[in-house]
Amino acid sequence: MSDYETLDWTVEDRIATITLDRPDQLNAFTVTMADELVDAFDRASADDAVAAVVVTGRGRAFCAGMDLSSDGNVFGLVESLEPTLEDLHLRLEDPEIVAGVRDTGGRVTLAIYRCTKPVIGAVNGAAVGIGATMTLPMDVRLASDRARIGFVFGRLGIVPEAASSWFLPRIVGISRALEWVYSADVLSAEEALAGGLVRSVHPDGELLDAAYALARKFTANRSPVATALARQMMWRNSAQPHPIEAHRVDSLAMFFTSRGDGAEGVRAFREKRDPEFTGRTTDMPPFYPWQE
Repeated sequence: MSDYETLDWTVEDRIATITLDRPDQLNAFTVTMADELVDAFDRASADDAVAAVVVTGRGRAFCAGMDLSSDGNVFGLVESLEPTLEDLHLRLEDPEIVAGVRDTGGRVTLAIYRCTKPVIGAVNGAAVGIGATMTLPMDVRLASDRARIGFVFGRLGIVPEAASSWFLPRIVGISRALEWVYSADVLSAEEALAGGLVRSVHPDGELLDAAYALARKFTANRSPVATALARQMMWRNSAQPHPIEAHRVDSLAMFFTSRGDGAEGVRAFREKRDPEFTGRTTDMPPFYPWQE
């Protein structure tokens, strides 16, 4: 049951579905949607009944980008401010900076980045601007054959946002990322597949079934704690300057999981049965979150 204005939230078979729910506006992004998406992903992390998250859009679009119909600064920024980079270091959580300066899309992608559950994007139609960049911190993207994806910021005289300058080159490589941003082309689903942005392309009526099947594959007979740690380790350790940083985190993660769900996993393997993991993402090992 949804309790959001711009989203629908449902949980079935341990899979939370977050549906962008402004179909008459092609699910165009608003500040309210940003706030609700941040809440929804933090909610997923905090709910032990949720094992994975699937994100899709209502109707014929995934998200047609920022809603440009509002008056004033359509991105929700306070133009009278004169922020500095120092402000973004020292005052990042200051309400004035949060509401008036920080990129709304970035607040969403950071919430997805810190989520402890696998996140699958089911891109069912047009996904441009923030509609494209919000999918980048999702672990896997599946696309409908009707999907159209575009990093179209150059057409508006603005820059890529939502921390996409960090995410996109990691997914498709720096040259392809720059080509897509410079050209501001809208890609077909097949072009996005060829470029490595999406995992697979599906007939429109089969997209969600494919996403749910993948979510179940990721979570059935899996330790929620080990999965959460693996997600955080892959995203963060791959950005470290030296593998010794990954080794430090790997060592602690192996230590704590080996005497937790890992012990049950070994017993189940020896006894040739399915494991019964009891670890919860609301009770992570004491070294987590190491990145903070």
